Amino acid sequence: MPAQRTFGMDHPHHEWSPIITRPALRWPNDARVALCVVLVLEHMEWQVPEGAFQVANLSGGSAPRAFPDYARLSHREYGHRVGIFRLLDVLEKHGIPATIAMDALTADNYPYLVRHCLDRGCEIIGHGVSVSRMITSNMSEAEEREYIQSSIDSLTKATGSAPQGWSGPEYGESDRTPRLLAEAGIRYVCDWANDEQPFPMTTGDNPFFALPLLYELDDVASLAQRKVTVADYQRRLTESFDVLHKDGAANGRLLALNWRPWLVGQPFRIAAVDQALGHMMERGGVWPATGSQIIEWYQSQIT
Repeated sequence: MPAQRTFGMDHPHHEWSPIITRPALRWPNDARVALCVVLVLEHMEWQVPEGAFQVANLSGGSAPRAFPDYARLSHREYGHRVGIFRLLDVLEKHGIPATIAMDALTADNYPYLVRHCLDRGCEIIGHGVSVSRMITSNMSEAEEREYIQSSIDSLTKATGSAPQGWSGPEYGESDRTPRLLAEAGIRYVCDWANDEQPFPMTTGDNPFFALPLLYELDDVASLAQRKVTVADYQRRLTESFDVLHKDGAANGRLLALNWRPWLVGQPFRIAAVDQALGHMMERGGVWPATGSQIIEWYQSQIT
């Protein structure tokens, strides 16, 4: 279908809004930066189910191998067995609540992880079914609707409450995903990387918002795909924060980070994460919060 072009946009999902034209956004206690850390707990299946889509360059292991690819499978499972606990300890040290993007297969098959995250005060948001089953436009609307609902149902059963947020596996969406998420009761989505503040999306009667991640600081994009060194990644984290902190004096900014425990939870990377977060929290003017807390505050400021 040809794009329907309007001023500044070529899709209907949200209005174009240059940040310099917006009213100043104020965070609690007049913080300059809202800091949200999303930790991804996603299950990688032994084989991609028939009819499902998995990105060809999916990270993990040194290179794809013939089935069964133990290197990639076990590399990723490291996050569920070791990395998540190391990262949660670091976040707790700095007083930063974690937002956990958890897929249905993790919720169904790792009850210990679910309880551990809840006991530590984490927010758990939807993350599809598995990293081996990404949302694409190849799905019919009925198939995508069922996919979203099955993920929500698994998390609701495992945690006792329906998730409020959503982060698609590998940022995967179709052209109808925002609408279907809103219709399913989701309040915000983390797949859009086009801003430094939350923003409303146009999905119908249910209020629905984007919580934009800084994709340039995504750990897979930086460390696995672009081969950024650990030291350089730490520098990018701190320099990004410093610029947002400066800009946030006039108009509050959001720093939302997307991390996989199997990647940044490694023993030779955790110090860089620890030191970068320490730099941010020691600077002051930071509001560490979960995705839902940020969206709830943002919605109260614009209504």
